[in-house]
Amino acid sequence: MPKLIIDKLPRIIKARKELEKELGIKIANRGREIYIKGSPENVYLAEKVILALDFGFPMSCALLIKKQECGFAIININEHSNSKNTGRAKARIIGRNGKVLQTLCSISECFFEVNGHDVGIIGDLENIKCVREAIIMLIKGAKHGNVYGFLEKKKSQPITDLGLKKKE
Repeated sequence: MPKLIIDKLPRIIKARKELEKELGIKIANRGREIYIKGSPENVYLAEKVILALDFGFPMSCALLIKKQECGFAIININEHSNSKNTGRAKARIIGRNGKVLQTLCSISECFFEVNGHDVGIIGDLENIKCVREAIIMLIKGAKHGNVYGFLEKKKSQPITDLGLKKKE
């Protein structure tokens, strides 16, 4: 039975019944520690969802992790920037009135949350890899237009026809 230490415990406790129903698990807590019971697959997904909720994502976004093709990743700003400009890097990621985050959301179809010196991402596993690179580019000082262009190039195109059907 895994144990998670949670900072935003009231948020998890309020969502306990919905989490138990959606994920097929049982949640117990003792202080800030949360214990999860259930099948190993459900427990693994529940850990990810609870960590996303604790990070600050809304319930609707956190439950997207339950889908097989969605994932959750955290990027630490301090790991990729100088110790002097972490605040500047965070400001570059958020943008004025959150415009950069909104643009990143619309281009990449991922959800973002900034918490302290960390950036959380929820989205398709393919997109997370590209978005991770884009965020690191922003932290290191790349122009916003170049980052948007990078994401648009890497955006996966839906495959409509593989040429296997005979044309009528």
